[in-house]
Amino acid sequence: MTNPHEELYELCDCLRSVSVGLDSYEPESQNLPIIDSSGEESDEMGVVKTRNREVLPGLRFLREEVKRDLQVLQKFLDDPESTSLPPLSTNAPYLVAVWQELLQARGAVAIYRSFHTATRPQASCKLKNGSAKEHGVKVDVVADNGRCWIRVNTIKNSRILMEFREMDSNLIPQEFDNSVLRMGRELLEAARANPLHGSNEIPSVTMRLTRLNPSLSDTNHETGDPRIAYTIDCLRRMGIDVQLGERHGIVKEMDDISAQPIEDANTRFIPPQRYVEWKKQRVRMLSDSPDTTSTWEDSGIHSKVLADQAQQEMKKGLLQDTHDRLKSISPTLQNIQFWTTQEARQRCLQIVSKIAGTRERQRAEALLSCSICSQTTTIPTHNQFWVHSRYPFNFIPLIPIRLYPSSEPDTTSLESFQPNPSSPFMTSLASTCRNILSQEDISRLRESQSMPGHSAAPYLSNDEGDIPPAAVTLANPKLTVHTVQSMLWGAALGWTTLTTNRSSVKVLLKEMKRSTGGGALAYELPGGDENARASKAAIWIVKPRSLAEGSRSDCCSE
Repeated sequence: MTNPHEELYELCDCLRSVSVGLDSYEPESQNLPIIDSSGEESDEMGVVKTRNREVLPGLRFLREEVKRDLQVLQKFLDDPESTSLPPLSTNAPYLVAVWQELLQARGAVAIYRSFHTATRPQASCKLKNGSAKEHGVKVDVVADNGRCWIRVNTIKNSRILMEFREMDSNLIPQEFDNSVLRMGRELLEAARANPLHGSNEIPSVTMRLTRLNPSLSDTNHETGDPRIAYTIDCLRRMGIDVQLGERHGIVKEMDDISAQPIEDANTRFIPPQRYVEWKKQRVRMLSDSPDTTSTWEDSGIHSKVLADQAQQEMKKGLLQDTHDRLKSISPTLQNIQFWTTQEARQRCLQIVSKIAGTRERQRAEALLSCSICSQTTTIPTHNQFWVHSRYPFNFIPLIPIRLYPSSEPDTTSLESFQPNPSSPFMTSLASTCRNILSQEDISRLRESQSMPGHSAAPYLSNDEGDIPPAAVTLANPKLTVHTVQSMLWGAALGWTTLTTNRSSVKVLLKEMKRSTGGGALAYELPGGDENARASKAAIWIVKPRSLAEGSRSDCCSE
């Protein structure tokens, strides 16, 4: 006996596979132009990776839709009375098609994203359940780092034929049009209104027509019509990439994966034992004596900051890491310069004057080419930084650190520089920083940042006073104004910004996503070459260094 709902059973199996796939799906890692030497959540090349599966906007909503439709469909098929009922109307073909497009998409950055145009401005209305529904042009998958929009349409021949019959019934001739063409025009209009952030590049539009078959045609127009093929031709002449039919092999592949035993999945994704043993050994190596079984954490002798720095120096010191990376792109180091903002210099001097030891003050004096009020003996500035250092003189061209001419780059201040060619990421970063700073009260910032001359003495904190907190931005209190200004200078010049503030970098990336929908964050390394990676880096995150000279038992005060 033929099952009356055989097609629904097949769809149910497909949805079940899709649900399993979505639960384990992780978006393709984005290769951002960021070097991360902080030792946290980075790959072996030191590049930040965004691997949180929820980082893909719309993924959770798709997962919930699939589970909801699967439950409804399963409940219907489990009902013994369903065999005598008409087939259930389900959204499963559309959900399966979106999942297939997501799997095949390269550089997917969003699902179910709505884009707005001049004719369809951003607005929302309240639904009965109290949630807000946005009005806009829907894109099912935003791929190729924002450059490609994919929209799935599951309209059947029978449905579009109904539109043709309605058109034919009109006594007054009308211009040829239908719902598929209207969708195409809306997508193109939205694409033109939403170029890639920081450029004039218009996203391309792909329409996947999974169930529309232009090859079917008969004289009675019951299953086909020449106007279906004409509709597809019109879309292509509009500049839309039209794909017909469903993608094949995707669900079968997910079935094979989901059929693997759970034990296999555990062994694939848990850390191997050799890593666990290595980690334990590294901890034991940091103990006071090789004979003791106590670990660094429970010894109670050394502070955490010294422990962190010792671990870093055992692997590769900050200066050594900086030297090696710079040497890979500039063998002679002749063209390397370090620049900073006046406020960053000011705050560094305030901190140094309050908590630094004697040698740390000497190095800060050399590094920032200033005169710090202290009791130390004056040493020639350029040699002062390398005194008591295990590295040779001028190991890296740090001295002197130059100061930007203003708190923010403008047309006048940029005239004295020769900016590097800007990448899309740099352009987007600069635009985001400017948007954040545009919300600040300029008069308040000028008053807080006014600094008479370059002498450090006015900014030194005494023992009774505290170092004033840095001004935070109005746009996001997790960002300080001078951090955004520093990032803006680097992005505007096409230079690499060196920072220890990893948390601020994360917040800035979120701000970039908020303003661009994620597309601007994607970046492809030229040829996968490590030297090219270093030369094109927009941000370089390093491990913070602590002024811990006074905490060391082997440090003699002078």
